[in-house]
Amino acid sequence: MKSWRLKVLTFFIFILAAIVISRLFYIQILNGKFYQAQALGQQAGFKEISGDRGQVFLSNSKETRGQFDSEQVKSLAINQDSWLLYTVPSQIEDKQEFSKIISQAIGETEDSVISKLDQSATYAIIKKNLSEEDIVNLKKLNLKDLYFENTPSRFYPQKDVASQLIGFLGGGGNGQYGIEGYYDSILQGKKGIEEKRKGLDLLNLESTSYLDGSDLYLTIDYNIQFQAETLLEESKKNVDIDSGQVIVLKPDSGRILAFASFPHFDPNQYSKEKNFDIFQNAMVQKIFEPGSIFKPFTMAIALEERKVSPDDIFFDSGSVTIGPDTVYNFDRKKYGQQTMSGILEKSINTGAVYLSQKVSRKTFLGYIDKLGFNEKTGIDLQGEVSSRNEVLRNGSEFQFATASFGQGIEMTPIQLASAFSIFANGGKLIKPYVVSKITHEDEEQKTEPKVYGNVISEKTATEVTTMMINVVERGFGSGAKVPGYYLAGKTGTAQKVVGGKYSHSH
Repeated sequence: MKSWRLKVLTFFIFILAAIVISRLFYIQILNGKFYQAQALGQQAGFKEISGDRGQVFLSNSKETRGQFDSEQVKSLAINQDSWLLYTVPSQIEDKQEFSKIISQAIGETEDSVISKLDQSATYAIIKKNLSEEDIVNLKKLNLKDLYFENTPSRFYPQKDVASQLIGFLGGGGNGQYGIEGYYDSILQGKKGIEEKRKGLDLLNLESTSYLDGSDLYLTIDYNIQFQAETLLEESKKNVDIDSGQVIVLKPDSGRILAFASFPHFDPNQYSKEKNFDIFQNAMVQKIFEPGSIFKPFTMAIALEERKVSPDDIFFDSGSVTIGPDTVYNFDRKKYGQQTMSGILEKSINTGAVYLSQKVSRKTFLGYIDKLGFNEKTGIDLQGEVSSRNEVLRNGSEFQFATASFGQGIEMTPIQLASAFSIFANGGKLIKPYVVSKITHEDEEQKTEPKVYGNVISEKTATEVTTMMINVVERGFGSGAKVPGYYLAGKTGTAQKVVGGKYSHSH
């Protein structure tokens, strides 16, 4: 009898064990992920987050034992913590007392705090951009209904240095102008999900740097940039310039070492600017007539086409008549017999016309295309513009003649600087650029310089360069002499258009 009862009990225990095991198998194996998610949902929260915006750096050359070390960097655009104070008004029992205590700690009136509490029952920002003193005072209060939130902001440590180059981060979180605008999608952090468990912040256990935007290292040398901007400031004091630009470019690669503009602004305070034109980078966004600095290109065209040689002689009578119009030299001067070099040394307008008349209009316009004056350079900055010079293409013989000395042809300063590289680069044209490399965590992408084919021969480039050295050594450009160096240069003046006509006083 006892044996029978023991067998029945054993049988039921076996059945019960089988049921428990099968249920565990169903829960843990077949539906394990479902129940795991349910359990996680009870102890975890999820929130969308964004990675930090990438930072921007300048190179900072430093002379060591007679050599320059450009490996050091200076920050141009970085992120910094910006704390705000908020609360949940529905959790506050005595708003009057709460406002009194808070207002004393952050230096605001009780009424302003109460008005913020009345705007929403769930979320009220009490103060943005808390100072360190504010945070210290608030933490001393030890109030349970106070919360701090970090809202990182963009900061420009160099203030107005290279301001048009860098641009700024607008209120909507999008880059505006310059580097910030052109590389906005690369600088911006990616979106991700923050997972927090009760008492445990998973983001503290695993880095989220993969969400951060890429960092940019510019070709700009801080020391050269600073000196260029200082020269512009001095020009404002000494000759009262309205505006000015300085471009320092390596002609063999297109690497920009300085991109200075005046007037400038502080990107940290961009919202205070009333004249929005100041945000424009004149070097890529404003078109101008170059005037006499264009003459070396006219000389190069005539030499390259073998219509003249450096030893040829030109006689200047002070003017040249083309149809009903007449071209004069500056101040109506007459220079008499001159070499080809003399045309550039004394910046003779009639000499430039003489050179342009040696080639056909089609040939001249072809070189304008090859020099890049009719299209954008492709520099990595937002908002670059260019002119097609349609007026010149369809203009009269007189307009064609004046274009030879830079009047009636238009371009941007960066187009002009890029084109001048042909004289120092054996006749080859380059593409200018301002970002040297892009980095993200352990990855690095360097910019490869782009050098186009020859616009002119190396022989022609050398001949024109020699003439421009003569401009500095014995011509109108002698003020640019530097003891111990041979410099190639070209002076330039241009008439302004006033009332639809070229002014003789501007």
